[in-house]
Amino acid sequence: MIKQFRNHTPVNLFFLAVVAVILRLGIFIKLPDELEFNFVEPFSRLLLSVPSESHLLPVIDVLLALTCITIQALLINKVVNEYNLLGKPSFLPALMYVTASTILPSFLVLSPALLCNFLIIWMITKFLNIYKHHDARSAMYDMGMMVGIGTLIYFPFISMFFLLFVSLLILRPFNWREWAIGFVGFATIYFFIAVFYYWNDSLDKFYQIWAPLTNSFPSKIQINDNDFVVIIPLAIILILSAFSIRQSFFRSVIQVRKALQLLFSLFILSLISFYINPQIHLYHFLLCVTADSV
Repeated sequence: MIKQFRNHTPVNLFFLAVVAVILRLGIFIKLPDELEFNFVEPFSRLLLSVPSESHLLPVIDVLLALTCITIQALLINKVVNEYNLLGKPSFLPALMYVTASTILPSFLVLSPALLCNFLIIWMITKFLNIYKHHDARSAMYDMGMMVGIGTLIYFPFISMFFLLFVSLLILRPFNWREWAIGFVGFATIYFFIAVFYYWNDSLDKFYQIWAPLTNSFPSKIQINDNDFVVIIPLAIILILSAFSIRQSFFRSVIQVRKALQLLFSLFILSLISFYINPQIHLYHFLLCVTADSV
């Protein structure tokens, strides 16, 4: 199967869809009785006037998640091939994404982190675009706004704000305007939110938005035994992948090296930001899958 996906042929679109369905047969056979999908943060509900909880038929929820995963797999595959990150066009990144997105049961249903992955892929594309551009201010402003929008869906996405400056360190010579414009893009979103809260005499609640940032990093993390069994082979795969990347890293062109450094930074930031939410959800680690798929 891996040999088949090494080829960049249209027929692999069909095989990718088949693999995505097969890997989710377990949840289709034994669907949960009910699934809740909170697609925005609580502080966004005053702005968007949405109910606190949304209920979908379990089969619809799983099918929508499957559709999102498949589309994201194709998008990340397009980015990898367009920027020649693997040296040869293939469907391996898409296969890896679809496979990694089935590791935990919480990955198989709709979640805020799943929606935020669309923004992450869009940001990766913009990051790779600014490497050869003379001026990155427009892209940095756009990405600052993307981070702001992402936090309305899932607040721990705010960790991607630091990725803006990591990308400038890796990809660009220092230019204070490019560093400042990222702040402006992010602040634009929250300026309008603050105004809306003010109009609704709820400005005191605006300050509560930032309360999760004061959470201390948990000293102990409770993990279900079944999830722990899954994490062991995943950790082995990550270690082997790190050795493989290390061997080819210095043989790669400069742009590919910088892209790999950026994706590694994305992985680390996504991994360590889980504690920002008071309630830790395993679906948070779906944010790591995009970087891990490359």
